[in-house]
Amino acid sequence: MNGAHSLIATLADCGVELCIANPGTSEMHLVQGLDSVPRLRSVLALFEGVCTGAADGYGRMAGKPAATLLHLGPGLANGIANLHNARKARSPIINIVGNHPHYHIGYDAPLTSNIDTLTGNFSSWSKSNSTADTLARDGADAFTATLRQTPDSQGQIATLIMGADAAWGEARGPVRPNSLPTRAKVDESAVVEIAKVVSGGGKSALLLEHHALEPAALEAASRIAARCGCRILTGTFPARIDGGPGRVAVERLPYFPEQILKTLEGTDNLILVNGQVPASFFAYQGIPSQLIPPGCQVHRLSRVEEDAIDALQRLAERLGAADAKVTRFERQEIPRPSGELSNRSIIQAFAATMPEGLIVCTDSGGGNAAYPFCQNTAPHSWLSLTGGSIGQGGPAATGAALACPERRVVALLGDGGAAYTIQCLWTQARESLDVTTVIFANNSYNILNVEYARLGVEQAGSIAASLFDISNPSINWVALAGSMGVPGAVAETAEQFSDLLERSYRTPGPFLIQANGELQR
Repeated sequence: MNGAHSLIATLADCGVELCIANPGTSEMHLVQGLDSVPRLRSVLALFEGVCTGAADGYGRMAGKPAATLLHLGPGLANGIANLHNARKARSPIINIVGNHPHYHIGYDAPLTSNIDTLTGNFSSWSKSNSTADTLARDGADAFTATLRQTPDSQGQIATLIMGADAAWGEARGPVRPNSLPTRAKVDESAVVEIAKVVSGGGKSALLLEHHALEPAALEAASRIAARCGCRILTGTFPARIDGGPGRVAVERLPYFPEQILKTLEGTDNLILVNGQVPASFFAYQGIPSQLIPPGCQVHRLSRVEEDAIDALQRLAERLGAADAKVTRFERQEIPRPSGELSNRSIIQAFAATMPEGLIVCTDSGGGNAAYPFCQNTAPHSWLSLTGGSIGQGGPAATGAALACPERRVVALLGDGGAAYTIQCLWTQARESLDVTTVIFANNSYNILNVEYARLGVEQAGSIAASLFDISNPSINWVALAGSMGVPGAVAETAEQFSDLLERSYRTPGPFLIQANGELQR
């Protein structure tokens, strides 16, 4: 048995079930190892950004890591944008990055690069000096690292840089998995302090992120809110939140900084639960970077690496709220829209036709705006663009479908972002994944028009306008999807769009809808 085979067998023993790959010459022994361990499913992607984005979506839905297989430094570099998003989402991922044999690196062959420097941007754990004898143990340690909670924004991505000599060298075989790490508990003093804050008068708000958005945490937070009259909020871009009728009702912060300040206006105490102080997505002149309204005091119940479920349940008990009523979203009928296609009618049609158990991945302003309209329609899971690097939605939808084959997945994509990683459609077709892709085809980087206007520019000049315009030439998304094996159709009216959505939900496999119209943010 060689090092590569021992690594794959060890990862499978740890519980890794999926490897999303775009391999090259340096990884051939690992490909051979995948061939010999069929219980670890292998999925091919045509671009490394699809590999990493799909691993992100898989990790958010499965709660455990998929592996990626990437080709040396340039292959890793192609996947970094979605690894950035995955780090912000705290998604567990194991990156296996092939490299030259150690004796070959000093000759500066064409694909030689400093892979270690690249990994530092997104990895909470990395190793680059594995041997054939250590590769299996390093794989087990990488798996453990993806489930170990790290502080601040370090994330849960492990990167194993595998020299070809470690892969082809003789090894002793797989190793036993490590014991699984557990979250740290919040100190009782923090619970006591926050109990005094929320029961001491004034208007309080709990800002919940990451582990605090687990259903049990939301239940406890809602009981606290009912007992003490405080609000419960989540950030603008939660990595995953399960919503819809019957789920805990929670507000979500808006996007622009002045909107966030307005939402929090009058709040006396902002209590962080596994999150951070709201920060403006971008810096704007005359607007603070940290979005805390005047007179508001910031407190912390739990840090991102700590057990938010336990902390909120203990807080509820201390406040006498353990049996308080939970406020839940209630079902409402939303009529199907008619007439011209617009962002508003697209959102209404999407909410009106949503089936039970849908997984939604967003990578667009219009898609993100659909969130509040879907809370009273059908139970669903929502995966947001956590790190702001567009090109996430389609790959994340691919990974979510691999994690949850029994559920339909929808990707709501702007046409600008979709162009970054449209190769995901090929993988969806190859794997027969139940993914509906909606393209908001406004032929523009529309968010840039919005941001340009925020500078006070009423009309963009010819150069600026050309840099925001992607209509010359316009992309035929249906034809492009068809070339990759994904059927699709164009919607010009709200009625057509609703019909196409329902058709896609009834039909197994992937489908693309190109939504044409005067689509404004």
